[in-house]
Amino acid sequence: MNENKTNINWYPGHMAKTKRLIKEQQDLIDVVYELIDSRIPKSSKMEDKDNILLNKPRVLIFTKYDLCDKEETDKWIKYYEELGNKVVKLNLNDSNVNFKELVSVTNDLMKNIQEKRLSKGLKEKEIRVLVLGIPNVGKSTFINRFVGKSVANTGNKPGVTTNLVWLKTKSNVLLLDTPGILWPKIESDEVALNLAAMSAIKEEILPLGKVAYHILEKLNIYYNEKLIERYNISNIDDIEEVYNTIGKKIGAYKNGEADYNRVSETIINDVKSERIKDITFDRK
Repeated sequence: MNENKTNINWYPGHMAKTKRLIKEQQDLIDVVYELIDSRIPKSSKMEDKDNILLNKPRVLIFTKYDLCDKEETDKWIKYYEELGNKVVKLNLNDSNVNFKELVSVTNDLMKNIQEKRLSKGLKEKEIRVLVLGIPNVGKSTFINRFVGKSVANTGNKPGVTTNLVWLKTKSNVLLLDTPGILWPKIESDEVALNLAAMSAIKEEILPLGKVAYHILEKLNIYYNEKLIERYNISNIDDIEEVYNTIGKKIGAYKNGEADYNRVSETIINDVKSERIKDITFDRK
Protein backbone atom coordinates (compact mmCIF):
# COMPACT_ATOMS: atom_id res chain seq x y z
CA MET A 1 0.00 0.00 0.00
CA ASN A 2 1.23 3.48 -0.85
CA GLU A 3 1.70 5.36 2.38
CA ASN A 4 1.94 8.75 0.65
CA LYS A 5 -1.68 9.42 -0.19
CA THR A 6 -2.83 12.78 -1.42
CA ASN A 7 -6.48 11.71 -1.70
CA ILE A 8 -7.01 14.55 -4.15
CA ASN A 9 -10.59 14.79 -5.29
CA TRP A 10 -10.75 16.55 -8.64
CA TYR A 11 -13.70 15.25 -10.60
CA PRO A 12 -15.55 18.08 -12.35
CA GLY A 13 -19.14 17.43 -13.36
CA HIS A 14 -18.28 17.22 -17.05
CA MET A 15 -16.06 14.19 -16.37
CA ALA A 16 -18.89 12.24 -14.75
CA LYS A 17 -21.15 13.31 -17.61
CA THR A 18 -18.52 12.19 -20.15
CA LYS A 19 -18.36 8.68 -18.71
CA ARG A 20 -22.13 8.43 -18.82
CA LEU A 21 -22.25 9.61 -22.45
CA ILE A 22 -19.47 7.21 -23.46
CA LYS A 23 -21.45 4.30 -22.05
CA GLU A 24 -24.45 5.44 -24.09
CA GLN A 25 -22.27 5.39 -27.24
CA GLN A 26 -20.45 2.13 -26.51
CA ASP A 27 -22.36 0.01 -29.03
CA LEU A 28 -21.24 2.38 -31.82
CA ILE A 29 -17.55 2.34 -30.85
CA ASP A 30 -15.18 -0.04 -32.67
CA VAL A 31 -11.76 1.03 -31.38
CA VAL A 32 -10.39 3.17 -28.54
CA TYR A 33 -7.43 5.53 -28.94
CA GLU A 34 -5.92 6.19 -25.52
CA LEU A 35 -3.53 9.14 -25.53
CA ILE A 36 -0.59 9.07 -23.13
CA ASP A 37 1.84 11.88 -22.33
CA SER A 38 5.26 10.51 -23.30
CA ARG A 39 6.87 12.39 -20.41
CA ILE A 40 4.76 10.55 -17.81
CA PRO A 41 3.92 7.20 -19.45
CA LYS A 42 2.69 5.63 -16.22
CA SER A 43 1.07 8.60 -14.50
CA SER A 44 -0.93 9.60 -17.59
CA LYS A 45 -2.14 6.06 -18.35
CA MET A 46 -5.87 5.84 -17.73
CA GLU A 47 -6.81 3.89 -14.63
CA ASP A 48 -9.35 1.26 -15.58
CA LYS A 49 -11.30 1.35 -12.35
CA ASP A 50 -14.47 2.27 -14.20
CA ASN A 51 -13.89 -0.30 -16.95
CA ILE A 52 -14.38 2.21 -19.76
CA LEU A 53 -14.90 0.07 -22.85
CA LEU A 54 -12.32 -2.50 -21.80
CA ASN A 55 -13.80 -4.94 -24.31
CA LYS A 56 -12.86 -2.71 -27.26
CA PRO A 57 -9.56 -2.96 -29.19
CA ARG A 58 -7.24 -0.20 -27.98
CA VAL A 59 -4.31 1.73 -29.42
CA LEU A 60 -1.99 3.57 -27.03
CA ILE A 61 -0.91 6.82 -28.67
CA PHE A 62 2.18 8.39 -27.11
CA THR A 63 1.76 12.13 -27.60
CA LYS A 64 4.41 14.80 -27.00
CA TYR A 65 7.05 12.26 -27.98
CA ASP A 66 9.24 15.12 -29.17
CA LEU A 67 9.31 16.46 -25.58
CA CYS A 68 10.27 13.27 -23.77
CA ASP A 69 13.50 11.50 -22.89
CA LYS A 70 13.17 8.91 -25.64
CA GLU A 71 15.52 6.38 -24.05
CA GLU A 72 13.39 6.25 -20.89
CA THR A 73 10.01 6.52 -22.61
CA ASP A 74 10.89 3.74 -25.03
CA LYS A 75 11.27 1.42 -22.03
CA TRP A 76 7.62 2.08 -21.20
CA ILE A 77 6.58 1.58 -24.80
CA LYS A 78 8.31 -1.80 -24.82
CA TYR A 79 6.60 -2.66 -21.51
CA TYR A 80 3.13 -1.81 -22.84
CA GLU A 81 3.78 -3.67 -26.08
CA GLU A 82 4.88 -6.75 -24.13
CA LEU A 83 1.51 -6.59 -22.36
CA GLY A 84 -0.11 -6.90 -25.79
CA ASN A 85 -0.90 -3.26 -26.49
CA LYS A 86 -0.61 -1.61 -29.88
CA VAL A 87 1.50 1.55 -29.50
CA VAL A 88 1.97 4.50 -31.87
CA LYS A 89 4.26 7.48 -31.21
CA LEU A 90 3.28 10.93 -32.46
CA ASN A 91 4.87 14.37 -32.53
CA LEU A 92 1.82 16.63 -32.57
CA ASN A 93 3.94 19.79 -32.69
CA ASP A 94 4.59 18.87 -36.32
CA SER A 95 1.72 20.26 -38.41
CA ASN A 96 2.59 17.64 -41.05
CA VAL A 97 2.52 14.70 -38.63
CA ASN A 98 1.96 11.44 -40.51
CA PHE A 99 -0.97 9.28 -39.39
CA LYS A 100 -0.24 6.46 -41.84
CA GLU A 101 1.02 4.09 -39.12
CA LEU A 102 -1.97 4.82 -36.88
CA VAL A 103 -4.47 4.21 -39.69
CA SER A 104 -2.65 0.99 -40.60
CA VAL A 105 -2.75 -0.28 -37.00
CA THR A 106 -6.43 0.66 -36.75
CA ASN A 107 -7.27 -1.18 -39.97
CA ASP A 108 -5.39 -4.26 -38.73
CA LEU A 109 -7.51 -4.28 -35.56
CA MET A 110 -10.66 -4.22 -37.69
CA LYS A 111 -9.42 -6.64 -40.36
CA ASN A 112 -11.56 -9.63 -39.34
CA ILE A 113 -14.72 -7.56 -39.07
CA GLN A 114 -14.13 -5.89 -42.42
CA GLU A 115 -13.41 -9.23 -44.13
CA LYS A 116 -16.67 -10.67 -42.78
CA ARG A 117 -18.56 -7.69 -44.15
CA LEU A 118 -16.93 -8.07 -47.56
CA SER A 119 -17.71 -11.80 -47.62
CA LYS A 120 -21.40 -10.91 -47.15
CA GLY A 121 -21.27 -8.42 -49.98
CA LEU A 122 -21.27 -5.43 -47.64
CA LYS A 123 -19.03 -2.39 -47.91
CA GLU A 124 -16.24 -1.81 -45.43
CA LYS A 125 -17.60 0.16 -42.52
CA GLU A 126 -16.29 3.47 -41.29
CA ILE A 127 -14.31 2.72 -38.15
CA ARG A 128 -15.72 4.58 -35.16
CA VAL A 129 -12.96 5.48 -32.71
CA LEU A 130 -13.30 6.86 -29.21
CA VAL A 131 -10.47 9.25 -28.25
CA LEU A 132 -9.65 9.06 -24.54
CA GLY A 133 -7.00 10.65 -22.36
CA ILE A 134 -6.29 12.69 -19.29
CA PRO A 135 -6.61 16.50 -19.52
CA ASN A 136 -3.94 18.36 -21.50
CA VAL A 137 -2.52 15.22 -23.10
CA GLY A 138 -2.97 16.72 -26.57
CA LYS A 139 -6.31 15.25 -27.61
CA SER A 140 -7.63 18.36 -29.31
CA THR A 141 -4.37 18.92 -31.20
CA PHE A 142 -4.36 15.25 -32.20
CA ILE A 143 -7.91 15.49 -33.52
CA ASN A 144 -7.28 18.72 -35.42
CA ARG A 145 -4.19 17.21 -37.06
CA PHE A 146 -5.96 13.95 -37.88
CA VAL A 147 -9.11 15.62 -39.23
CA GLY A 148 -7.01 18.13 -41.16
CA LYS A 149 -8.67 21.28 -39.90
CA SER A 150 -9.44 23.04 -36.65
CA VAL A 151 -12.50 21.32 -35.22
CA ALA A 152 -11.51 20.94 -31.56
CA ASN A 153 -10.59 23.67 -29.12
CA THR A 154 -6.99 23.53 -27.92
CA GLY A 155 -5.34 24.99 -24.86
CA ASN A 156 -2.41 24.26 -22.59
CA LYS A 157 -4.66 23.69 -19.63
CA PRO A 158 -7.13 21.03 -18.49
CA GLY A 159 -10.85 21.23 -19.17
CA VAL A 160 -10.91 22.83 -22.64
CA THR A 161 -13.12 20.21 -24.33
CA THR A 162 -16.51 19.74 -22.66
CA ASN A 163 -18.74 17.84 -25.13
CA LEU A 164 -18.80 14.62 -27.16
CA VAL A 165 -18.90 14.93 -30.94
CA TRP A 166 -18.26 12.60 -33.92
CA LEU A 167 -15.75 13.95 -36.45
CA LYS A 168 -14.87 12.79 -39.96
CA THR A 169 -11.23 12.32 -40.97
CA LYS A 170 -9.57 11.97 -44.36
CA SER A 171 -9.31 8.20 -43.82
CA ASN A 172 -12.05 5.66 -43.07
CA VAL A 173 -11.99 6.65 -39.41
CA LEU A 174 -14.61 8.60 -37.48
CA LEU A 175 -13.40 10.13 -34.21
CA LEU A 176 -15.43 10.68 -31.06
CA ASP A 177 -13.81 13.54 -29.14
CA THR A 178 -14.21 13.56 -25.37
CA PRO A 179 -13.20 15.87 -22.52
CA GLY A 180 -10.13 14.80 -20.56
CA ILE A 181 -10.95 12.23 -17.92
CA LEU A 182 -9.28 11.67 -14.57
CA TRP A 183 -10.08 9.10 -11.93
CA PRO A 184 -12.08 10.47 -8.96
CA LYS A 185 -9.23 10.17 -6.45
CA ILE A 186 -5.50 10.54 -7.04
CA GLU A 187 -4.06 8.61 -4.14
CA SER A 188 -0.34 8.67 -4.97
CA ASP A 189 1.81 11.75 -4.37
CA GLU A 190 4.06 10.75 -7.25
CA VAL A 191 1.21 10.49 -9.75
CA ALA A 192 -0.49 13.67 -8.54
CA LEU A 193 2.71 15.69 -8.74
CA ASN A 194 3.64 14.27 -12.13
CA LEU A 195 0.19 15.19 -13.45
CA ALA A 196 0.45 18.69 -11.98
CA ALA A 197 3.97 19.15 -13.37
CA MET A 198 2.61 18.44 -16.87
CA SER A 199 -0.49 20.62 -16.35
CA ALA A 200 -2.94 17.71 -16.39
CA ILE A 201 -4.62 18.91 -13.20
CA LYS A 202 -5.38 22.51 -12.39
CA GLU A 203 -2.58 24.37 -10.68
CA GLU A 204 -4.70 25.35 -7.67
CA ILE A 205 -5.32 21.70 -6.75
CA LEU A 206 -1.80 21.35 -5.30
CA PRO A 207 0.43 24.00 -3.71
CA LEU A 208 2.54 25.70 -6.39
CA GLY A 209 5.67 25.31 -4.29
CA LYS A 210 5.15 21.58 -3.95
CA VAL A 211 4.73 21.11 -7.70
CA ALA A 212 7.73 23.34 -8.48
CA TYR A 213 9.92 21.47 -5.98
CA HIS A 214 8.85 18.17 -7.55
CA ILE A 215 10.04 19.42 -10.93
CA LEU A 216 13.34 20.61 -9.46
CA GLU A 217 13.77 17.30 -7.67
CA LYS A 218 13.24 15.29 -10.86
CA LEU A 219 15.68 17.50 -12.74
CA ASN A 220 18.20 17.19 -9.93
CA ILE A 221 18.00 13.38 -9.94
CA TYR A 222 17.71 12.65 -13.65
CA TYR A 223 18.66 15.77 -15.62
CA ASN A 224 21.18 17.70 -13.61
CA GLU A 225 22.61 19.31 -16.74
CA LYS A 226 19.22 20.94 -17.40
CA LEU A 227 19.15 22.29 -13.86
CA ILE A 228 22.54 23.89 -14.46
CA GLU A 229 21.69 25.13 -17.94
CA ARG A 230 18.31 26.63 -17.08
CA TYR A 231 18.87 27.94 -13.56
CA ASN A 232 22.64 27.86 -13.01
CA ILE A 233 22.05 25.50 -10.09
CA SER A 234 23.98 22.26 -9.60
CA ASN A 235 21.90 20.84 -6.71
CA ILE A 236 18.83 21.62 -4.62
CA ASP A 237 20.26 20.87 -1.18
CA ASP A 238 19.48 24.42 0.00
CA ILE A 239 16.02 25.13 -1.44
CA GLU A 240 15.99 28.70 -0.07
CA GLU A 241 19.20 29.45 -1.94
CA VAL A 242 17.74 27.79 -5.04
CA TYR A 243 14.71 30.07 -4.94
CA ASN A 244 16.88 33.11 -4.30
CA THR A 245 19.09 32.27 -7.28
CA ILE A 246 16.11 31.79 -9.62
CA GLY A 247 14.37 34.83 -8.15
CA LYS A 248 17.37 37.05 -8.90
CA LYS A 249 17.55 35.67 -12.43
CA ILE A 250 13.89 36.44 -13.24
CA GLY A 251 13.60 39.69 -11.30
CA ALA A 252 11.56 38.18 -8.49
CA TYR A 253 13.93 39.01 -5.63
CA LYS A 254 13.36 41.91 -3.27
CA ASN A 255 14.43 42.88 0.24
CA GLY A 256 16.73 39.91 0.57
CA GLU A 257 14.30 37.16 -0.43
CA ALA A 258 12.66 35.64 -3.46
CA ASP A 259 9.01 35.96 -4.42
CA TYR A 260 8.28 32.29 -3.86
CA ASN A 261 5.03 32.20 -5.83
CA ARG A 262 6.59 33.84 -8.88
CA VAL A 263 9.57 31.53 -8.79
CA SER A 264 7.31 28.48 -8.45
CA GLU A 265 5.15 29.67 -11.34
CA THR A 266 8.27 30.20 -13.46
CA ILE A 267 9.50 26.65 -12.85
CA ILE A 268 6.10 25.17 -13.70
CA ASN A 269 5.75 27.38 -16.78
CA ASP A 270 9.22 26.36 -17.98
CA VAL A 271 7.85 22.83 -18.39
CA LYS A 272 4.44 23.94 -19.67
CA SER A 273 5.94 26.22 -22.31
CA GLU A 274 8.44 23.49 -23.32
CA ARG A 275 11.54 25.47 -22.36
CA ILE A 276 12.46 22.38 -20.38
CA LYS A 277 12.05 19.29 -22.53
CA ASP A 278 13.61 15.92 -23.35
CA ILE A 279 12.42 14.77 -19.93
CA THR A 280 10.57 11.71 -18.65
CA PHE A 281 9.55 11.67 -15.01
CA ASP A 282 8.15 8.11 -14.75
CA ARG A 283 10.87 5.50 -14.58
CA LYS A 284 10.62 1.84 -15.52
